[in-house]
Amino acid sequence: MTIEVGTKVSDFNLTDQNDNQVKLSDFAGQKVLLSFHPLAFTGVCANQMLGIEENYETFKELNTVPLGVSIDAAPAKKAWAEELGLEKLDLLADFWPHGGLAKELDIFREEDGFSERANILLDEEGEVIYTKVYDISTLPDPQEIIDFLQE
Repeated sequence: MTIEVGTKVSDFNLTDQNDNQVKLSDFAGQKVLLSFHPLAFTGVCANQMLGIEENYETFKELNTVPLGVSIDAAPAKKAWAEELGLEKLDLLADFWPHGGLAKELDIFREEDGFSERANILLDEEGEVIYTKVYDISTLPDPQEIIDFLQE
């Protein structure tokens, strides 16, 4: 259950932790990593976002913009980013419509009200080139995406 490789993702408009509007079209000419985590203020999710933050420069060198995404509201994302000490990574609020982007990407868990833990990588035109859904308690390794990008 996830969007298939080769699918074009439509432009989205989500709010980040600094109350900025972020659109997929803002990153034309760059790859985009959508790293979905179920909920802010949880351990595995925190480590997932910290792992991306730690590798932010590597992603940048690989012409890739990493984005953390969950259904939490922007003010919660702001408090969480501050708690984690995130300085580079944008955390996007897929808050309203509730889980709209996660639903479009077929990774919304209706029974739980949040997304799967997943990494979805888009090419420079917004087409899915890599997707992986993880067990909800499994910490994704950012090196998987880096290795894929370096191939």
